Amino acid sequence: MRAAVLKAYGEPLEIEDVPNPDPEPHGVVVETEACGICRSDWHAWQGHGEWADDQVPLGQILGHEPAGTVVSVGEQVRGIEQGDRIAVPFNLGRGHCEFCQNGHGNVCENGISLGFETNAPGAFAEQVHVPYADYNAVHLPENVSSVEMAGLGCRFVTAYHALAHRADLTPGDWVAVHGCGGVGLSAVHVADALGANVVAVDLDDDKFDTATELGADETVSAESPDVPAEIRNRVGEGGAHVSIDALGIAETCRNSIDCLRKRGQHVQLGLTTDAERGEVSLPTDAMTMREITFLGSRGMPQSRYGELLRMLDRDALSPGKLVTKTVSLADVPDRLDAMSDFRTSGIEVVEFSH
Repeated sequence: MRAAVLKAYGEPLEIEDVPNPDPEPHGVVVETEACGICRSDWHAWQGHGEWADDQVPLGQILGHEPAGTVVSVGEQVRGIEQGDRIAVPFNLGRGHCEFCQNGHGNVCENGISLGFETNAPGAFAEQVHVPYADYNAVHLPENVSSVEMAGLGCRFVTAYHALAHRADLTPGDWVAVHGCGGVGLSAVHVADALGANVVAVDLDDDKFDTATELGADETVSAESPDVPAEIRNRVGEGGAHVSIDALGIAETCRNSIDCLRKRGQHVQLGLTTDAERGEVSLPTDAMTMREITFLGSRGMPQSRYGELLRMLDRDALSPGKLVTKTVSLADVPDRLDAMSDFRTSGIEVVEFSH
């Protein structure tokens, strides 16, 4: 089968022939129909994460936002059959530890990251193996296409988990979203669907247009001399209730915290790059005095996908609106390179019928 393989950090992925996977007794093999192209793939391609013992090894097949059809099933699998259409979370649990048993499989004690570890080759490939499939695989409703599900990817589910489960969000609250890439636009759409008011922060007018279409009530330029003050001026009453750093640089993280009202909640979604190397200086005394909460959010527990899919089913959420381009597998190296200077918009998806 054809796959996009990481041969050298920062150099174009190589499209090459690799052996088709066979299912482990607990796993299934999926014929990949679509897979999102995510900024986390860009981080992996750049070799980031060494500072957190999270650098992706060379030789890895990238891609972690797949949807497709099951073509072979391991002998221990009970809930999935050949021909089933499924999506695959990137943060794969094993189903046995206390976190998995308590509905937090996204932080499984022995979890596996699809597309980021040697024992979990990714989905920029014509087929992908899904380990512990009874626990991890998510059955797709008939009315949800593979492209739309790939658009959900890790960005949309991470944004949903952040706002629906991690933050204490109430309808009518103000949510500030710093950075309107894939995860930021997803957060705008989710926050609006959950009844919040939204301020979107970015540099790009086209992204502001998209954010407005997805539910943003206000937009603030990241080039403003004082972004937090501008947000507080727009929302009143001391600032936002919840603020999300969807980019992962020191400036957006600090702005996110500074734009909050007392007892506000900051949620970190963006991962850092070489400039920060996993560390950002924060105003901890002020956060203590104002009782600011700092939260992290990563993916979404497999057990919570049902509620998100029900929202799709009744058109409360439409992730397909964020899909701006479908490309072929051969286009992946170029599309990752386009992320280096933010030349992408919304969510781009590999469609294997191309």
